[in-house]
Amino acid sequence: LATVVISFLMSNIYQAKAVITPIPSKESGAGEGVLSVLVQQFGGLPGIRLPGGSSAAEIVNLLKSNILREKVIERYQLLPVLFYKKWDAEKKDWKRGPLVYVRKIVNAITSATQRGISEQDPDVPDVWDGLRTLDEIVEISHNIKENAITITVDYRDPEMAAKMVEYFLTTLTDHMSSETRRVATINKQYLEDQLGKTADPLIRQKIYNLIAQQLETSMMAEVKENFAFKVIDPPKVPDKSVRPKRILMTLLSFVSSLFMGVFLAFFMEYLEKKKSKERENVTT
Repeated sequence: LATVVISFLMSNIYQAKAVITPIPSKESGAGEGVLSVLVQQFGGLPGIRLPGGSSAAEIVNLLKSNILREKVIERYQLLPVLFYKKWDAEKKDWKRGPLVYVRKIVNAITSATQRGISEQDPDVPDVWDGLRTLDEIVEISHNIKENAITITVDYRDPEMAAKMVEYFLTTLTDHMSSETRRVATINKQYLEDQLGKTADPLIRQKIYNLIAQQLETSMMAEVKENFAFKVIDPPKVPDKSVRPKRILMTLLSFVSSLFMGVFLAFFMEYLEKKKSKERENVTT
């Protein structure tokens, strides 16, 4: 009975997910090899990066990275969503505990001896709290056989769960697009510098071709749609909760209670027999 009551007091958790697959770059192959040779021939630049499509492993690492998740939190202001119990929707501010005034007095006193040291308000969640919460509700899985990546979000609000998945996809697209444009600009500048260092017409023609590839890559990154990955299964608002599993909890609780009851009955019978034997020994 207690399990049934507790299960109905627990909040429903809904799960939204999306499946994506990486798109190989058209530049990979001969173009990369030529640019690699040119980089070695002319000495290269510190930190130069070769063009190429993003692999599934790179996309998975990006989705799990704090850089991308921090962008999601700040861009869509998710802290009030993730910590809704601490957020006052009417006042548009964080709820403060009863000890807030005591902390202000303590901070005012300690600030006289510790100038320049800022202390985080314990009642106000920060980005690190948001990152830890996202680690609990967001799951990234990679199916190597099908080369598919699944983004799963578990949240109490079905619409917000689907929106969070969409937030991740949009932020991932923007991040990879801007990063590709940045790398293409660096490579283009590098190749243009090499034009003045060689008079070989064959190499110059190859450099011109590579510059054209960098321009094409930059323009493709501007389009963004199906640039680095393709969405196979877009996120949808779930219609049923995934947790708590009330029927399973009730059945497990019933079985556990049954075994505990049987054990308790045998144990009480054992105690009763032991007491009866002690009484018989006393009477004899």
